Amino acid sequence: MTSRQRVLTTLNHKTADKIPMDFGGTGVTGIHIKIVAALRDYYGLEKRPVKAFEPYQMLGLVEDDLAEAMGIDVVGLHGRKTLFGFANENWREFRMPWGQVVLVPENFKTTVDEKGDLLIYPEGDTGVPPSGRMPYDGYFFDTIIRQNHFNENNLNPEDNLEEFGLVSEDDLQYYRAETERLAQTGKAVIAGFGGIGFGDIALVPAPFLKDPRGIRDIMEWYISTAIRQDYIHKIFDKQCEIGLENLQRIHAVVGDDIDVLFVCGTDFGTQTSGFCSTDTFNSLYALYYKRINNWVHENTKWKTFKHSCGAVEMFMPYFIESGFDIINPVQCSAAGMEPEKLKYRYGDKLVFWGGGIDTQKTLPFGMPEEIREEVFRRCEVFSKDGGFVFNAVHNIQANTPIKNVVAMLNALKEFNGEK
Repeated sequence: MTSRQRVLTTLNHKTADKIPMDFGGTGVTGIHIKIVAALRDYYGLEKRPVKAFEPYQMLGLVEDDLAEAMGIDVVGLHGRKTLFGFANENWREFRMPWGQVVLVPENFKTTVDEKGDLLIYPEGDTGVPPSGRMPYDGYFFDTIIRQNHFNENNLNPEDNLEEFGLVSEDDLQYYRAETERLAQTGKAVIAGFGGIGFGDIALVPAPFLKDPRGIRDIMEWYISTAIRQDYIHKIFDKQCEIGLENLQRIHAVVGDDIDVLFVCGTDFGTQTSGFCSTDTFNSLYALYYKRINNWVHENTKWKTFKHSCGAVEMFMPYFIESGFDIINPVQCSAAGMEPEKLKYRYGDKLVFWGGGIDTQKTLPFGMPEEIREEVFRRCEVFSKDGGFVFNAVHNIQANTPIKNVVAMLNALKEFNGEK
């Protein structure tokens, strides 16, 4: 099987020749730039700076040579612009605080504050307040909350819609060219076109806008989902209308060379419980998910991908009812997320994209034999009758020992019967 055939077989809940793997396909299945560099060294690949294509989490681009060495089956169609609003173009070298030289886009503009923290600016405009902060001893950026125009007695939904608009001709040309390029790789293509992440908390503060209006504080947003649902509905309804129009325009240029659509990264779980009740999910979110998923399934061959961290077992019947085909990252360490239970209850309806190994404890702190054991156990459960794309539980973080990452990759190869 080709990589694409392997993934498509798996997505249709059939058993492929081996378990397919994704690393680097999305902003939630990626690898930190430190680890990408270490993997390039481990496999003896050409020494060159890693591209920090997703600067918010400092994820590194997994280029073709590394993807082949690792055995990756998925390639990502990433957006033209980053979460800080500047395009991934005109790459230049930049030395990170820990000493690694990487490639960043030309408008990756930063300053250092009095504490030694690295500040980054929306659209690369240092004439406006920064929108992200990397602590002096950190490895990725945190959003800086900028809620400067909030008046709870005079809220206007249009303020929280300023980032949503019809896809530009530049973006359409970019999607067309990138899709044509990626289709030649023989790998499955997962795409995130943006604009349909209803309430995604990484996007609410709008680090890509120079002076965002509306509700931009994370706490205030969560409060609003409880006490201002009419306001949120007005935002989601218009956002959905724009999103559907954009999907029509994008599908017209990329067709079915896309295999998976990343729909939404809104988290509904904590380590121990849900962020909200299932009633709230149904009353506030489900309608819009159904509209998006129904359009996709009626007009394309794409499968739809839902990301939600945490203890979300109670939401899975509602994810299915809303039309999602895939759940990620499958945080098995969270309450009620035992692999056997998830596979038994939902394995015929949902593809588990992730869950291959825990990234909070096992991968960063375990011994190689513990990593092999966990990979084998997860693969035995999740891969039965297909429906499992191997990935870690969210991104591989900066200080994960490279021997552990290699142990994970080797364990999957061993499980798949590869040398």
